[in-house]
Amino acid sequence: MNAKQIVRLSNIIGITSILLLVYWVFTFILIEVFGLKVFRENMTESFYLSVLGILALMAGSLIVNLMFNLTRIAEKHNLDAVNDKSNKFRILTLVLIFPLIAIILFGGDYLTSAKKEERLIKSAESIIAVNKMNSDKLVNYSFSESYIKETADILDILSKTDKNFPNVTVIVKDSVKGSKVYLGFSDYYEGSLKDTIHPQKKRYIYQTTKEERDYLNNVFEKESNELRYSSHNGYYELFYPYKKNGKKIILYFSEEQRYGKIGS
Repeated sequence: MNAKQIVRLSNIIGITSILLLVYWVFTFILIEVFGLKVFRENMTESFYLSVLGILALMAGSLIVNLMFNLTRIAEKHNLDAVNDKSNKFRILTLVLIFPLIAIILFGGDYLTSAKKEERLIKSAESIIAVNKMNSDKLVNYSFSESYIKETADILDILSKTDKNFPNVTVIVKDSVKGSKVYLGFSDYYEGSLKDTIHPQKKRYIYQTTKEERDYLNNVFEKESNELRYSSHNGYYELFYPYKKNGKKIILYFSEEQRYGKIGS
């Protein structure tokens, strides 16, 4: 391989590395700005580390060019028209890669969110179907220490049975000093049925946004059975209403995920 061929190869490597770096930065910006969860953990880490390899290629091609101290000579005049058409096509192809990357990233994030919604719904159905007796205990709400402890025990058993089980909160409608509130009970309970100090409702008030309150009002007051699922920046949540014998609760599932579903 002569010097001219070496310079040509190093130029190709350098230009390719620059393009890859531009696409990588564009991809990174989309992922970080929009909080997209696309790739699984191993692929995500490999993706982030790949920039080091790209920079190494750029540095290597630059060193080769400096060592040989050569420059490319312009193409012959009679080939300019052909090269112009070819260059336009190449530029157009390189530009179209940007929307293609965006489509892949947003599509992957949507796929991750859809799979998460499916899994959360299955988790809710498993609580109700597989643990029918426990489901009846959860829906039979009364603000008492025994109900709070029993709910915590049920949710704790479920979470320990499945390592991928999301965080679950049982939401019920109640009132505190005449004000309508929603209470939330999780798998955590610190206390004993023998304690002389009884739990206070204020400790279990479930904080909500306006959108969530509107949804809860529709479920508890307007008899809506609609599910509510949302995802944002790797945080997924599902409100799952359950009614039995005229009583209703909402199983609230929440889970945070740093990575997506695509890849190994």
